[in-house]
Amino acid sequence: MKDPLKFLSRPALQFPTLVVAWSEDAGQLGPKVIDYLRRKLGSHSFGEIEPVDFFAMGGVAVENDLVKFPESWFYVSPERDLVLFESAPPASDWYRFLSLVADVAEYYCHVREIHTIGGMVAISAHTTPRQLVAAFSSSEVKTTLSTYNLVDAYDYETSPGQKPTLSSYLLWVAKRRNIPAASLWVPIPFYLAGGEDPRAEKRVLQFIDRRLDLGLDLRDLDEDVKRQSEELAEARSSNAHIEEAIAKLESNQNLSEEESLRLVEGVDQFLKRKRA
Repeated sequence: MKDPLKFLSRPALQFPTLVVAWSEDAGQLGPKVIDYLRRKLGSHSFGEIEPVDFFAMGGVAVENDLVKFPESWFYVSPERDLVLFESAPPASDWYRFLSLVADVAEYYCHVREIHTIGGMVAISAHTTPRQLVAAFSSSEVKTTLSTYNLVDAYDYETSPGQKPTLSSYLLWVAKRRNIPAASLWVPIPFYLAGGEDPRAEKRVLQFIDRRLDLGLDLRDLDEDVKRQSEELAEARSSNAHIEEAIAKLESNQNLSEEESLRLVEGVDQFLKRKRA
């Protein structure tokens, strides 16, 4: 069987951290964070997992007139001892796929820890402060990260008949390799889940910056947060349905299904017109 791992180079690393994100994510949080780190730190690709064994190849997606093939790339910033991995979620053979990720982490890069990042859809207003929710591969990892203001007091169990999330599955794979790992999630307002949420992006990057001592300048994200805040304030002032729905969320009131749909459609249409 052909090895699906393909390497372009062997980076010189000490004891790096691996950050993992999936391309299909609420608010595009994972891809946004990986792209930000790549741009800011001058990262370059050094390897990939070829798609044939893990993705349905009977058809491909087309976005903005461009064909999109599933990709799974490893990137590295040797100066910051940081490894990044971004991939489309595999369609099959999750265990083998995640084992390949762990192989690269353990044998090729000798990472000291793994962090997965992602967005989770939340019934909340965009004015709510973003929290960073965490799950850990062990109690030792939980103790190590206890000073980072993470939300960890919650219980969750995969529903019967459903798969766990890829990130949760990766924690289990990492634990079997004795690699410390944490899965990090930011709740994203449901009416921003199909677009972007710079507040969530900043929250994740603040953690990564502090944990890895990267010295990131996040002022450009402050500009993105300000821009989106102004756009959503304008949307509220120009559309009574948007204002009423968001005001209810800010007051911790439930929305009906119709109100939720109208809010998503209203915000999406407003932002598209605004940025056209």
